[in-house]
Amino acid sequence: MALRVIFMGTPAFAVPALKILHEQKHELVLVVTQPDRPRGRGQALAASPVKQAALALRLDVVQPLKIREPRFVEHLRALSPDVIIVAAFGQLLSEEILKIPPYGCINLHASLLPKYRGAAPIHWSVLNGEKETGNTVMLMDKGMDTGAILMSNRIAIGDDETTGEVHDRLAVSGALLLAEALEKLKKRELTPTAQDDERANYAPKLTGDLEIIDWRVSSAAVFNKIRGLYPWPVAYTFTEHGRLKIHAARLYKKDARRQPPGRFAGLTGDGFLVAAADGVLEILKVQPESKKIMPALDFAKGYIAGKGEGLYFGRKSDV
Repeated sequence: MALRVIFMGTPAFAVPALKILHEQKHELVLVVTQPDRPRGRGQALAASPVKQAALALRLDVVQPLKIREPRFVEHLRALSPDVIIVAAFGQLLSEEILKIPPYGCINLHASLLPKYRGAAPIHWSVLNGEKETGNTVMLMDKGMDTGAILMSNRIAIGDDETTGEVHDRLAVSGALLLAEALEKLKKRELTPTAQDDERANYAPKLTGDLEIIDWRVSSAAVFNKIRGLYPWPVAYTFTEHGRLKIHAARLYKKDARRQPPGRFAGLTGDGFLVAAADGVLEILKVQPESKKIMPALDFAKGYIAGKGEGLYFGRKSDV
């Protein structure tokens, strides 16, 4: 039996879930996504990844500014959905909406709830050096990712994996999990399990201050920040010429001369070294302010060559 589904999602993470629902021949009566936003240097309006995917599948798309607006709630009710699926939509559902579908409102969340409730669970899992993460399919309630758990899966996070790499694997495995959950939901084979609120923590929206590298912390913490903020928004440090975004790095496990945090610690065949509190990072790919991404070794030849041991990265007050 195909279900009448309203799908709500916005970013690329939600696209595999939308596509698999379409492949399963569910009746996608409406796709709800965020309004077009200005993007890029020209700030031209751009459609969300979900909108682009939905239009390619010839599905009806709406983009409400406020999903709680009474007229829109009535529009959803008039469609008589069996279930509303939410995947990284970006707006909270009102209790009125939660009560509409007989099978409930189902959320696909990219963490092992109750850990990492909130807006940026994948980023924070990598930033915090977690060794595993996963997806949770939950029955939504009025809280922020607090509803009862229906199903979950787990994936390992590689020591060198970036947020972007983990994101892509979770998006695919999450879509498969959601498809399995819907099949079991139709057969009444799922038993909701309440979350343990005492084990909960939160993954808040990323702030601009988070992007700044503090070399005075451990080398592992700096490395987790670089990979945790890649490919967006990208961690950065400072040079005398302005911001320097760090697009790729790795922990340097060979011997390197001791330097205070933030100091240049030598060249390698692939880039250059910068000291942290307890070790050294090898910087592999950078982007100077107002310039393109380049190999770190090319940057080093122009910026570091001949400047000696005193060269530092970061704010002067941090060195």
